[in-house]
Amino acid sequence: MSSTTAFMIAALSRPGTVGAIVPSSRRLADAMARASGGSQQLIELGAGTGAITAALCRIHVNVPIMAVELDPRLAQLLRERFPMIEVRAAAAHEVLSEPQRLPGAAVLVSSLPFRSLPPGLRRRSSVAIEHFLIERPASRLVQFTHLPWEPFPLSCARSLRWQKLESVWRNMPPASVWELSAGT
Repeated sequence: MSSTTAFMIAALSRPGTVGAIVPSSRRLADAMARASGGSQQLIELGAGTGAITAALCRIHVNVPIMAVELDPRLAQLLRERFPMIEVRAAAAHEVLSEPQRLPGAAVLVSSLPFRSLPPGLRRRSSVAIEHFLIERPASRLVQFTHLPWEPFPLSCARSLRWQKLESVWRNMPPASVWELSAGT
């Protein structure tokens, strides 16, 4: 199955967890990959069909990458397309709550559609990200959103701060790349 077909099936069957009308553009993918530099481990949350995964693999050649995708069909597509990385078919909050499996410091690269996720999943995901960053102060989150404000409100981490890094106007729809970290 092609990535376009897989995307359309996922978008039509579960629009709240896909949250996009088309896959991310190469410009957005490259902006996300550039913003994720300087890490010894990358964990991509909501990898979808792999638009951002491809940029991460191209730009961060020697960095271990774990792609996390909730939809098992998309996760299988990612395994076939990127055999050199670890792919987990699971919810982001489940993977982030496995401290024994995760590195001490990492960059989380997220395409999770926080504004369209079902409320329970949105909360579990955002709280798991906040806890991950609090427990690993050298880690950070790189997240994009199609809206002009912070990707999600912070619920428990007063020590974390959002910073807008870049706007990508040549994406459908336009997007902004944000960073959440303790050092911003």
